[in-house]
Parts: sequence; structure tokens; C-alpha cells
Amino acid sequence: MVRQVDVLVIGAGPGGYPAAIRAAQLGKRVLLVERDRLGGECLNYGCIPSKALIHTANLVHAIERATERGVETGPVKVDMARLQQWKSAVVQRLSNGVGQLCKGNGVDVLAGHASFTGPDRATVRTSSGAEEIAFTDAIIATGGRPSDLPAFRFDGKRVLSTKEALELPRIPLNLAVIGGGISGLEIGTFYAKLGTRVVVIEILDQILPGTDPEAARIVGRRLQKLGIEVHTKSQARGWRVDKDQTVIDVLTPEGLIARRADCVLVTVGRRPNTDELNVDRAGVEFAPRGYVKVDRQLRTSNPHVFAIGDVVGPPFLAHKATKEGLIAAEVIAGHPAELDYRALPAAIFTDPEIATVGLQEPEAVAQGRKVRIGKVPFAAIGRALTTGEYDGFVKLLADPSSNVLLGATIAGPDASDLISELSLGIEMGATIADIALTIHPHPTLPEAIMESAEAALGEAIHVLNR
Repeated sequence: MVRQVDVLVIGAGPGGYPAAIRAAQLGKRVLLVERDRLGGECLNYGCIPSKALIHTANLVHAIERATERGVETGPVKVDMARLQQWKSAVVQRLSNGVGQLCKGNGVDVLAGHASFTGPDRATVRTSSGAEEIAFTDAIIATGGRPSDLPAFRFDGKRVLSTKEALELPRIPLNLAVIGGGISGLEIGTFYAKLGTRVVVIEILDQILPGTDPEAARIVGRRLQKLGIEVHTKSQARGWRVDKDQTVIDVLTPEGLIARRADCVLVTVGRRPNTDELNVDRAGVEFAPRGYVKVDRQLRTSNPHVFAIGDVVGPPFLAHKATKEGLIAAEVIAGHPAELDYRALPAAIFTDPEIATVGLQEPEAVAQGRKVRIGKVPFAAIGRALTTGEYDGFVKLLADPSSNVLLGATIAGPDASDLISELSLGIEMGATIADIALTIHPHPTLPEAIMESAEAALGEAIHVLNR
């Protein structure tokens, strides 16, 4: 027998399960298919476990620095096995919650591998056999996976993806990280704070490629303080085993060097999970680099098949996938929804954190676009000083004629939380005057946002106006 559904959602990650729930809320019969665990890679192997571990490392680091403020402590020890158990419990609780939400909203969930057999047909291979599905509309939400390198193929022991790096049972003495982007620096910083000697190898000329260089430099200085060795404009050429350790050959601007490591973390990008979907049988076309081609309503070349999240290309952000899933579900239900990324924020959980939204200064320079800039360092903010975390700044970009907020960069404490105020400002078409006139409580970190708006207007109180 063939199961008939209104909407087939393939993949239960941060894009898929919200899409399924929203479609069900809008009156559709929905089947959600997941081959692994509800919540996808973000919840189970990425965003959530990494932030749980990073928070713990930050706690350890704060305790070790507490003597600066007169707090006497003994040596801090981390039981990695117990930490991993705690992290796994957090992940399991959230994954169970996804299942309960799907059930509560009337979404049917099926564990298995889905692949298309036609423009409105699919097969799901389960542990008990194959099931044929007939759908009116489908949403591809299968996400992506880490890419490796020809000379550094993942083996789960010496050469690791982010998944294995977040599941190590012991703290490594030495860790090499190939790729100085977001994942590499987040995980590398986590282990450095637990005592691991970390070396980062980045082929481009700065860490966190594509990030505002000012923000990247602040993170770079903190990496240096943590004892992390960073090589930019450098390439890992290969590895060998010597005395049970991995030895990596690195070509740097100064010449060839060798570094020892217990394991190597490779973070050089992601590739879409479309290999086993047989999307060609559904009449779905690919964009360059293997991503699925979609329009502003997430429709593929088959108007009844949609695609969301990592399979449609960067930026690889869980909240982007979620928003796209909601849009796809609403379009299927006949609502006039479409993509709008003007107020799409991004957060990097390095030390300090970096968060951005909208137009960035390097983009404005590259476009030859004139902008009004207001910038305030956290060192001028009382609350930041009281916490001892005051590296970084808030930078706002506005249209010079209308003063409408165009973008923001925050590098500093709690940047990932602070950016939402500015995302809302861009979404609502706020001006920097609107932000400056909004009274912010004292002493708090968001005062830096108000002060930056005042600085852009030439009216700052706690920094000198340009």
C-alpha cells in the first residue's frame, strides 16, 4: 500500500521539524522522515553539544582567573567522561522534546532513509522494510556534513570531524586544527581552556575568513593569550605516525614545519546531503557545488518540491534553516511568504564572541558604499569592566542620508545575545536615532549599543566623538 500525505518532509533537523510542525498547524497531513536522530546534526552533533562544552570551558577559565578578583581556588579538574554524560543528557532532553512537539502537533514521524522515485513519489527504507509515499508537496531538509581533505580523510581516530571532536572521552594533550574558521576556532578554544596545546592552520590570510578584520584581530589576540599557535597563509600538506603521535607537515610563509598532535580536527567547509535522495527523479535541479537550486519561496525546479537549510547553500546557520522551513510550509499552505535575509543575524562562539547582522563594513568598502559608523569599545562600558570581560566593541552602520540602521558587528561579551536588538532594529527599519533615544538600563552591556548609536550621531557621552 502507498501512504498518502499532503507534505513529506525529509530531514528532522532545525529546518525540517519546524517546517513539519508549521505545515501541520496549517492543516496539512505531514510525514517527517529522519534517518538518524530528531533534531538533526545541529542539536545532536553541532550547535547544542558544542555550546554546552564551550560554556563549561568558559566556566573553568573563569574559575582559574578568579584569583585576580580575590577569590582563592584550588586546581580545577575536569572529568571528561562526566562532562560528556552531562552534554549527552542535554542533547537527549532536547531531542525528546522535538518528538513530543511533533506528536502534539499531529506530525507523523518515520525513521528511515528517504529517496525520490518520481515527481510526487518517494520510498522510505526502514528497519522493517520499504514504504511507498505519495505526496502533494515535499520539503528537502537533509542538511549537510563536514568536508575532509584528500590528505586528511576522516577516520574518527586520528583525523576527526567536528562530531568526533565533540565526543572525545579524554582531553587530548595536543590538537591540530586545520581550518581557522568558526567551528575550528570554537572547538580549538574549548580544548585550549581545558589545557590542550592547540595549533591552528588556516590557508587564507586571516582567521575567521569573511569576518570583519577588526573583530577577527580581537579573537586572534585572545587565542595568543590562551597559548594557541596560529598559522595563517599556511597549508597542512600531510601527516604520518611517529611514536603513536600524529605528525603534520605544514607549509608556512617561513617554510615547512612539523607539529605533533594526538588528533587532527579538519574544519574546511561542508557539503550538502543529497547523495542518496535521487532528486533527479523528482525533477529537481542542482545549483553550482551540488546545492539544490531554489527561488525566493524555496521552490525547486519541481514546483511541488521545496528545499531548505544547508542543502540550498551558505550561510550554514540553524536559524536560517528554521526560518526557511517556516516559509516553505506557509507557501505550501497558500500564504504569500518569501525569503528576506536583511535582518539575518550570525553568532560565533569564540572568545570573545562575535555577532553580526546586516551590512558589514568590509562589504560597504568593497561596494564603494558610503555609510555612517558609530563604534564604542566595551572598555568604556561599566558593566563590562565589572565582569572583567571588556575586549571588543559594538559597531553600527547607518545610511548617511536617512540614518536608517543597515548593519552591526559586536565583538565582545555576550555578543550572541546582544545582536537580537539590532536584528529587530533592521527588521523594523529603525534609525540610529531611534536606538540612541531608547533608554537602556545601567549598568548593562546593551548600553554599548545605545552609545554606539549616539557615537554615529556625534553625540556620545562616554567616548570622544570623531
